[in-house]
Amino acid sequence: MKISRRTAIKATGLSSAALLLPVSACSNGPDASATPGAGSSPGLLADRPSLTHGVAAGDVRADGGLIWARSDRPAHLIVETAATPDFANAREFRAPAPLTPETDGTGRVRLVGLESGQDIHYRVRLEDVDTAAASEPITGVFRTAPTAPDDIRLHWSGDVAGQGWGINPDVGGMTGFAAMADRNPHLFIHSGDTCYADGPIEETVALDDGRTWRNVTADAKNKVAETLDEFRGQYAYNLTDDNCRRFNASVAQVVQWDDHETTNNWYAGEILDDDKYTEKNVDVLAERAYRAFHEWQPLDEKMAVDGRVYRKIAYGPLLDVFVLDMRTYKDDNRRAGAGAGEDGTILGAKQVRWLVDEVRASRATWKVIAADLPIGIIVPDGKNGDQEGVADGRPGAPRGRESELAKVLSAIKEVTNVVWLTADVHYTAAHHYSPERAAFQNFKPFWEFVSGPLNAGAFGPNDMDPTFGPEVVYVHAPDEDNQNASPLDDFQHFGEVDIDGQSRDMTVRLLTTRGNVLWEKTLRPE
Repeated sequence: MKISRRTAIKATGLSSAALLLPVSACSNGPDASATPGAGSSPGLLADRPSLTHGVAAGDVRADGGLIWARSDRPAHLIVETAATPDFANAREFRAPAPLTPETDGTGRVRLVGLESGQDIHYRVRLEDVDTAAASEPITGVFRTAPTAPDDIRLHWSGDVAGQGWGINPDVGGMTGFAAMADRNPHLFIHSGDTCYADGPIEETVALDDGRTWRNVTADAKNKVAETLDEFRGQYAYNLTDDNCRRFNASVAQVVQWDDHETTNNWYAGEILDDDKYTEKNVDVLAERAYRAFHEWQPLDEKMAVDGRVYRKIAYGPLLDVFVLDMRTYKDDNRRAGAGAGEDGTILGAKQVRWLVDEVRASRATWKVIAADLPIGIIVPDGKNGDQEGVADGRPGAPRGRESELAKVLSAIKEVTNVVWLTADVHYTAAHHYSPERAAFQNFKPFWEFVSGPLNAGAFGPNDMDPTFGPEVVYVHAPDEDNQNASPLDDFQHFGEVDIDGQSRDMTVRLLTTRGNVLWEKTLRPE
């Protein structure tokens, strides 16, 4: 299966010299097929539409998945599916509406009625809305959710093109995506910071040891994103990387967002004090960022509980994934640290009820909670005692956002086999939480695994808050004198989860983006 999946994926028409296309409109001007990386081939007629940034699959179910693509002009999105890469007996699906400038040329189509637990080969093409001229196709593959126990491989990580470390052609681009693709996962949880809208990319970065990091650049990465088109350009930049597009065409994604899709450490109602921004109202920036995120990611808003981000991905009898949004509903960071009161918000009351009810109702062996912020890691916001994450940075009983998490942990303490996965802090670690070590004790012991960044600066490790009794079992992070380590230093990471279809054991691995396994732990189901 692994060989056939890999050999079936073709980077059709994708050039290693890919350049960023204009993303503010689906141009009817000069043909995009003449632009490197536009999905063209020498024989493609000039008036044909073009798939500009590859294809992607997301939010899979047992009966199908969601396919995403982008056109350089108004066009109909058509997807063929088959059980084999030769597309014998193919089925055809058409998006209900054409791809237009209103959504920056992006669109998606939900595939339904497919066989469960199978590799689905898909072929995407466009048809011009005026001429019906067809684009060159791009192919991909994903696996539908099983309905019977089966082996499952899941990857997770976050943080792409951050801290000035973008697409470096000298090292082959963002190679972490290639390392993951080579390991053939069925699912990828993108744990947030899917782009860095607040992180401009310069052509060169001088390293302390005399080396030079070189970046592919783009207009949208010359400044912090403020307009809708600038937010759209953040995702377009990432998709000029061959490795990223190849990975997108090979695995079903489960995407969530965090802060850098908008701006660093943001919360609702914040007013920025930053000279880089002319728009200071974070709510305005977040609205534009939200729209660009949903346009450019293979995310099905209809599966989200409130049409936004948090949702459940049911992946057969062995796995349920609960995707959180710990960004949209959080309270003021100034209330989350030293000044935290008895109550605080990180999920919001509605999401808390949803999470508790769904985890309790789950009959899957493993319940994975995909969090975009860690639980016990102290993540300061500035130097005034404000806090970005759950932890308030102080020992003792839960306060602030910890109080809300305590409610969740106590409400699900009778549920077995709950595992938390996250990224955010730019290093990788394994944490075990136990009431025996905790100030708050009304919960069941559990594991939290942290892994990132995929292609951003490496930091850490951070201090831990003792409220929920964490033990740092493993950590891999740069030294104090090498903070914001570039991908040249091999402190970028992703995580891997294997669930055995027969024993139901879960094996968790922490790896560098060069594919080196750093640590491994097998968990037995209760």
